[in-house]
Amino acid sequence: MSNTLPKPPLEDIGDSHIASSSETPLRKDAFEVSNSEKIEKIALHFRAIMETLGLDLTDDSLRGTPLRVAKMYIEEVFSGLDPANKPLPTLFENKFDYSEMVVEKEITFYSHCEHHFVPIIGKAHVAYISSGKVIGLSKINRIVQYYAKRPQVQERLTIQIAEDLKNTLQTEDVAVVMDADHLCVSSRGVNDTNSKTGTAFFSGKFKEQHTKSEFLNYINSSGAK
Repeated sequence: MSNTLPKPPLEDIGDSHIASSSETPLRKDAFEVSNSEKIEKIALHFRAIMETLGLDLTDDSLRGTPLRVAKMYIEEVFSGLDPANKPLPTLFENKFDYSEMVVEKEITFYSHCEHHFVPIIGKAHVAYISSGKVIGLSKINRIVQYYAKRPQVQERLTIQIAEDLKNTLQTEDVAVVMDADHLCVSSRGVNDTNSKTGTAFFSGKFKEQHTKSEFLNYINSSGAK
């Protein structure tokens, strides 16, 4: 008798919130096709999906939907898959010798669950302690948006943002906390509209309880908004 447990159905694996690694799973030939070709192919396939659902694509309201969806996927909601869209952060010398944490909180992000391709909507809270360089605040937002605009799981998204900031700022002292609503939970499945998902990444000095608590207290303080 085999002791091997049966594998769960593929649809149940998605509900288990499994992530394969901290790298977005991309094929090696992902960028051998131009964006215009990708839009054309996606529009063709999405048209087939709509037709399979029984929709009448001769209707004025639906006729342009396949192309609209294809352009949205490539140019907007999944634009973070393309490394050409990665933001180039501007760094400055820390001339003030500021040695405390810099915090950017309440960064709104929109992503898509890679298991069902429905939205993830949340807030990111990011902090770092300078090792000699500081970054323009808007660039932190852009880094968050870049990694959010991919099919994602929240754990991977949190790690990707933190690792990018560590590499960019050349510091280990980085913290990222994210909380989000997952429409794969609220709009389907268990239809729970109240639950949120929280993830966190702490490295360097943010692993020390005092520094971690200072950061968490700050982002949870309504008076700091």
